[in-house]
Amino acid sequence: MAASRRPAVARYRRRGRLALIAGGVLVVLAAAGASIAWPGRHAAPGPAGGAAGGAGQARSIPPSPAAASPSGPQQLPPTDLANLGWTDFHGVELPVSRSAGPHVVRRGLASGFADSPLGALLAAVNIGVRANAQWGPGIFVPTIRNQVTGPGTAALLSACNASYEQASQASGVPAGQPLGRAYVVEEAFRWVAYTPADATVDIVSAGPGSDGVTVRAVTRIEVVWSGRDWRVIAPPGGDWGNSAAPLRSISGFTILPTPAA
Repeated sequence: MAASRRPAVARYRRRGRLALIAGGVLVVLAAAGASIAWPGRHAAPGPAGGAAGGAGQARSIPPSPAAASPSGPQQLPPTDLANLGWTDFHGVELPVSRSAGPHVVRRGLASGFADSPLGALLAAVNIGVRANAQWGPGIFVPTIRNQVTGPGTAALLSACNASYEQASQASGVPAGQPLGRAYVVEEAFRWVAYTPADATVDIVSAGPGSDGVTVRAVTRIEVVWSGRDWRVIAPPGGDWGNSAAPLRSISGFTILPTPAA
């Protein structure tokens, strides 16, 4: 069920800093014209390890028709957003649900998602955001080690470690501490495929561009049901920039409800 209200992108336009699904998305937004400023750095820290690498590798996310199956097109799931809530994570508004999770939130980590369409969506956003060098090794290391899987996992962890070390030294952040607060609107989503064991979803992140124009990027995230919880499949090559692309229109996406002001 699509929500009738859109996230309040304007609330973030004067805050000056922006964090999105993962570090590679920041690079994609910057290339598309978003105004992004990080303390002590000219490029956002993240798995890409720098602006040039992430932007150069960003893929074009294709349209998302219903996935094919042996019996014909797959029926993508309705997702009930009526009771969706929001929680602040270092300035990032993250969607949460009492029924779908995360049911365990401790020391900045989040786990325990329902094996349902909403649970898969919430896992993709909450885990994807945390798999980012911006929040420090106390968050991104256990998130990637315990909640990310696939061939690119080791590369993602290595890139986050390298990005964090470089950024913390450049900005004088004490070792182990977050690099600072950041701001974002997670605006919309679109199912690519869904089963109770594996799901793929496109997540739209929005930020302020020049002349007050909202700039958007879309990140494709796959999750798998494993060990009684959802886990995120690492992006190709451990680089979120390989799963992200600029977005001109949110037509065809489901709008998430507006976070409370």
